[in-house]
Amino acid sequence: GVFPFVALLLLQRRLVAGRALLVNDRSASCPINSLCRSNVYEQTRKQVALLNATAQDLFSLYLKCQGEPFSSETDKLCSPNGFFFPDFHENRTSEKEVMVAMYKLFAFLNASLGNITRDQEELNPTAKELLDRLHNTTKTTQGLISNLTCLLCKNYNIFQVDVRYGPNSKDKRAFRKKQQGCQVLRKYVQVISHAARILLPHLSSV
Repeated sequence: GVFPFVALLLLQRRLVAGRALLVNDRSASCPINSLCRSNVYEQTRKQVALLNATAQDLFSLYLKCQGEPFSSETDKLCSPNGFFFPDFHENRTSEKEVMVAMYKLFAFLNASLGNITRDQEELNPTAKELLDRLHNTTKTTQGLISNLTCLLCKNYNIFQVDVRYGPNSKDKRAFRKKQQGCQVLRKYVQVISHAARILLPHLSSV
């Protein structure tokens, strides 16, 4: 099915696929076209930079809180090979392509952070620093999604896009919950660094 931005912002936490619909008809209007802040580019740039700067520390703290064998067998247990994560390719050069790809990436990440936070509240309820960082990362990600939604609507009249989410870990065993979180956060460290290098120049030039 096709999921409009309004529905996507509810941030479903299950495996979902939607078909992209790019609206070019100028008679169709974005429902949130007037909600962009005047400093939306600057704010978006700061949010991406913050996520990039804190990703590795979040992953390291997550590993520490999971204990063994995750600390000593990180490469084996946290390898994201075969685990779905939205791609961000170098050949996306137009701002529109970059913004759409970035939206897919952070919609996926936000839903995944919801899974990880819920699991860690269950498995490591006393790990206050980790839980605080997960909540803060989620807040930043949600703010970024809101800004990207606004920019896509305002600049390109796009209010529907293809988004896929990762598997829900709710009913998995404790070890698999820890492993899935580890895989997501390790891949996140790689992807956010790559995405920031591509996105930031587009935002800085405005």
